[in-house]
Amino acid sequence: MDEIDRLILSALRRDARLPVAALAAEAGIARATARARLARLIASGEIEGFTAITRGDRADSPVRGLMMLAVEGAGTDRLIHRLLGMSEMRKVHSTNGRWDLIAEIGTATLADFDRVLGEVRRLPGVVSSETSLLLTTRRGGTR
Repeated sequence: MDEIDRLILSALRRDARLPVAALAAEAGIARATARARLARLIASGEIEGFTAITRGDRADSPVRGLMMLAVEGAGTDRLIHRLLGMSEMRKVHSTNGRWDLIAEIGTATLADFDRVLGEVRRLPGVVSSETSLLLTTRRGGTR
């Protein structure tokens, strides 16, 4: 991956719907070159997929936060499975350091968010947690 590939990825992070002509302009290359590089990034697995974020995604879950979890014992996989079964869970990440897991949570209200926190804290294997509400989100990939 070189600087041109990084420019293409940066543009796609800002807007995954950009046409190839716009990607080419962003990277300062010909449209055929941009198309070939995009195809190579997809074929190599560097780009795993494209996504759309709708207004409804944010409207349905205006209260969002990260819950860091310390897990006791060998039940991490079972706990991840239980967490992902909760409709309010957006993503669950394994991590290193003080926390074993980081759960991304999205709910309609603070009361719902509080309820989810209580449910997660009562799950077997959760020994401690810390939660931060997400206030403002900015998208990466800009120059």
